[in-house]
Amino acid sequence: MSETSIGIIGCGVISGIYLRNIARLPGLALRAVADQRPAAAEAAATEHHVPALSVEALLARDDIDIVVNLTVPAAHSPVGRQVLEAGKHLYLEKPLAATLGEAQELAHLADARGLRIGCAPDTFLGGGHQAARAALDGGRIGRPIGGTATMMVAGHERWHPNPDFYYSAPGGGPLMDMGPYYLTALVHLLGPVREVASLSSRPRTVRRIAAGDRAGETVPVETDTHILGLLAFEGGALVQLAMSFDVQAHWHSPIEIYGTEGSMRVPDPNRFDGEVEFGDGAPLAAADRAHGADNWRGIGLADMAAAIGDDRPHRASGALALHVLETIDALQRAADAKRTITITSDCERPQPMTEELA
Repeated sequence: MSETSIGIIGCGVISGIYLRNIARLPGLALRAVADQRPAAAEAAATEHHVPALSVEALLARDDIDIVVNLTVPAAHSPVGRQVLEAGKHLYLEKPLAATLGEAQELAHLADARGLRIGCAPDTFLGGGHQAARAALDGGRIGRPIGGTATMMVAGHERWHPNPDFYYSAPGGGPLMDMGPYYLTALVHLLGPVREVASLSSRPRTVRRIAAGDRAGETVPVETDTHILGLLAFEGGALVQLAMSFDVQAHWHSPIEIYGTEGSMRVPDPNRFDGEVEFGDGAPLAAADRAHGADNWRGIGLADMAAAIGDDRPHRASGALALHVLETIDALQRAADAKRTITITSDCERPQPMTEELA
């Protein structure tokens, strides 16, 4: 497999796992890093033996094929536009952009330039969700008719030293932060979403930081932090969704799928490992499949690089990320308007993983 050259823009918390995995995933070679904070770029560059450059200098390099945008959500669109205008393929952390309109503009620009967009999350490519997909496709629970998806925590200000963007508007809230994991996993299993309904609330107007140098400072809450939604999928399944930064504890599984012949518990979509459990049999262990253990963030990038070389669709695609973002946007609009909303975008259900990246 030939190497694809990678540049990274954004050397914050999430960059560490990408930098680690680019070195161990097949077909990827890190060439340079950049960050608006020179010290952050220099630290990453020193650890991984590549140059720390300005954004402009990184984009000007001829030996970089894909740029990974790991900036905060508000910068996803402006930085992504710079990447595409420089003639580079773009891979970025979720969400695709802070607003649906910005994401649509990125998609149109990539199409016009003949470039690809890839987007996290790629956890659905891990062993846990691939085992769930194989069981579902194999008819293990019959035809899917319903399900639940639950992500409820007390808030990221408990551990993150700079949690402001989790509560900002646009781009903040549990739907934008964690919704992409759950919705991407559901689309991977059940196909595209066709209609949504939702209710939401904002129980607190400020959050107090508990970790880091800013411990004790407060952050204003500008977005709803407790959202309950209903999702109607193309194949007919109806799924209840709960996303919250306001719940101290709960006893729900991350994802459950109910079929005409049985039920299935799906692993946490923010992880690559876990077990697929059934109501009538032994669980399937994710560790028995490729990338079923450890944190393999960046496998979607490796798949995209391989897909470009093989001239095939990549799985963590821009179309999938755009569909998920439209669904998130529609859930919030449905809550605001107290009505159901039809989803207009489409995407292919990603193909199951094969062994080419094992």
